[in-house]
Amino acid sequence: MTTAGSRIRFKAKLLRPAKPGKGASWTFLVLPRAASTKLPARAMTSVEGTINGEPFAATLEPDGQGSHWLKVDEQLRKSAGAEPGGEVTLEIRPAEKEPEPEVPADLRKALAATPEAKAVWDDTTPVARRDWIHWITSGKREDTRVRRIATACDMLASGKRRACCFDRSGMYSKAFSAPEAAK
Repeated sequence: MTTAGSRIRFKAKLLRPAKPGKGASWTFLVLPRAASTKLPARAMTSVEGTINGEPFAATLEPDGQGSHWLKVDEQLRKSAGAEPGGEVTLEIRPAEKEPEPEVPADLRKALAATPEAKAVWDDTTPVARRDWIHWITSGKREDTRVRRIATACDMLASGKRRACCFDRSGMYSKAFSAPEAAK
């Protein structure tokens, strides 16, 4: 495991996703397993570092295979002088401070309507809040999401600080995976 000051250096191939989404122009890379095992967790992990010397900060996603993947937006790719299909050089380290996750509007509204839940939410860590958000947004159907928001508010209001039974690595539930690369 690497401490916040330790750097992990590696090279990886920059890939285009097979299904980037409407109007999306991003790429991604999968960390070599040897680099990933030096990170503090198999789960989402925030890092700071450089890609081809260009600084960035991001949260790595678990790939469900014991490693991580990184989404590289078009702006970072261009400023790093990288092209899809090419190899990039990264130097990363765990972030000194976890960034606050972006709270979806529907969850923010539900928390505002439930002061007891909002108080517990505000008292949890950014990692715990990120887990709650992932659990809520990972449902495939809208009614599942609505039900999970209500359940989350009830659990938070009762003092529960973490989403239950949540496989943060995706290795067992297959809740996480790297995007499929385009051919």
